[in-house]
Amino acid sequence: MEFLQTHWLDILTTILGLIYIWLEYRASIVLWVVGIIMPALDIYLYWSHGLYGDAGMACYYTVAALYGLCVWKFSKTRRTREPLSIIHMPRHKYLPVAICFLTAWAVIYYILIRWTNSTVPVLDSFTNALSFVGLWALARKYIEQWWFWIVVDAVCCVLYVQKGIPFKAGLYGLYVVIAIAGYFKWKTMLKVKNV
Repeated sequence: MEFLQTHWLDILTTILGLIYIWLEYRASIVLWVVGIIMPALDIYLYWSHGLYGDAGMACYYTVAALYGLCVWKFSKTRRTREPLSIIHMPRHKYLPVAICFLTAWAVIYYILIRWTNSTVPVLDSFTNALSFVGLWALARKYIEQWWFWIVVDAVCCVLYVQKGIPFKAGLYGLYVVIAIAGYFKWKTMLKVKNV
């Protein structure tokens, strides 16, 4: 019983995370509803374990999920007026995305070393910065978003083991596998759409 009292929020957000990744794998718009609830709960979980960057990122995820929901629900392709389709990220976006990532990494790192007692500022800021661009790419339905998540999830898995959040660590380990499968699923969906 003490174990459940200690880890109940970790367990709950892990269950929500499994639902979220399953919905993302299926490219279901409902993922954004779960994507609002889960990070709102994660804010406290991460803060209480000294993962201040991740707590801040959970705030961003909550707001960005609202953005993603609006984009998926209301965006239509200009020519066909159909719902947003899975596509490749245009090459002209690579450099701006890289610059945004590096800038975010530096800013988050500075905030963590300046105003928190974070013991993992490099990795915490890295995963947060890459998550910024990953979530943006997901909202635009770029298939490359899966590559961002594979890296983020692998690093977070190790980080959460180090920080004593075992269920989240296991979830992120599973996320790596699902992200790989998700990439191939979306690739198939992309081919079907282009045929």
